[in-house]
Amino acid sequence: MTGNRITHRIVDGVRIPGTWRPVFIRNGRYFLADLFIYADGLIDCWGLVTLEEFEEKVRSGWVATTLPEGAQAAVHGLARWTFGEPRNLLTPDLLIAEVRDTVDRLNERPDSAGRCMAAVEAFLADRTEEKRAAARAAFLAVPVSRRRALGDMDSKDWPLRVLVAGPGGRTYLPIDPPVTQEAYDRAVAYFEQSARWKAQRQARVPADGPEASHAPAVHLGHSFPSEPLADPGRVGLRNEYPAPITVGGIVHPSVTDAYWSLSIAPPGTSTVPGTLGREGWEHARTAVMTGLLRAKYDQHPELAEILLATGDATLVYVDIDSAFWGESAGQGRNWTGRLLELVRSELHMRRAGIPGP
Repeated sequence: MTGNRITHRIVDGVRIPGTWRPVFIRNGRYFLADLFIYADGLIDCWGLVTLEEFEEKVRSGWVATTLPEGAQAAVHGLARWTFGEPRNLLTPDLLIAEVRDTVDRLNERPDSAGRCMAAVEAFLADRTEEKRAAARAAFLAVPVSRRRALGDMDSKDWPLRVLVAGPGGRTYLPIDPPVTQEAYDRAVAYFEQSARWKAQRQARVPADGPEASHAPAVHLGHSFPSEPLADPGRVGLRNEYPAPITVGGIVHPSVTDAYWSLSIAPPGTSTVPGTLGREGWEHARTAVMTGLLRAKYDQHPELAEILLATGDATLVYVDIDSAFWGESAGQGRNWTGRLLELVRSELHMRRAGIPGP
């Protein structure tokens, strides 16, 4: 099954998220290859195809789910071998269903497992045979390889397959006996207890605050004002915004000007060979930038208010020139954004009257 492997491709400057899993391609012999799955529904299996075209490739055997004994296989530039007593864990329907689920998850919408649990909740809220049949159909639509994960480590999918089968019914596993009333009651109790635990977890507030921001990320795009603005908004959070700061008795027009001025070695001090830069600057630059940002928002309370107004949002500092200080098209270390979040937290600390270290 597809794990937490993260990749992407760029289309017209837009980052399309994706993931991948191993498959065998049958092109004469069998080749072990990566199957790339993208959020826009395109699949790369030695060439981009739509979901429908991918399904045709699976059902034709070009993307192989059956590996016959004695067949030759290879990994380009690495190894060749011959299958002996192969155990085939996939079927065409199972692979197609897993890929469709992956596209749903990449788009943050309910996959077959999510739709199944929604149908189960609907049945538990209104226990009619019609709702049970809908829950059973949704459960059977989940790929077999994922059904066992629809429960806890001990019970696996036992409560679910018993619930949707109902008293006297049969589960999808031939080895299961007919569902007794006692077994059915235990399954119902399991889901009722799970619902109580879920409600308790949702109501619990971490003592240290939320683990992630509830606010949308704030993107701080490029700006080029030459003079301070009466109402700069988030433009005022850019380092090049004309907000003069005094550092070491010297007034600099902006954080950007101060940063580059400090990066130049004074006469008589060590420099980076071939440049005017200070020796060791690359190891100190984040500390320097932190100090400059603190100076900016200490010396300009009106800009500090704009920074505080971003709440706990992730700050994404757009910078097409530096993948270290910012990010562009989803790539970059975004150090400016991270340091702005640090300074914002310090401002919140002071406002709340929390003593610092």
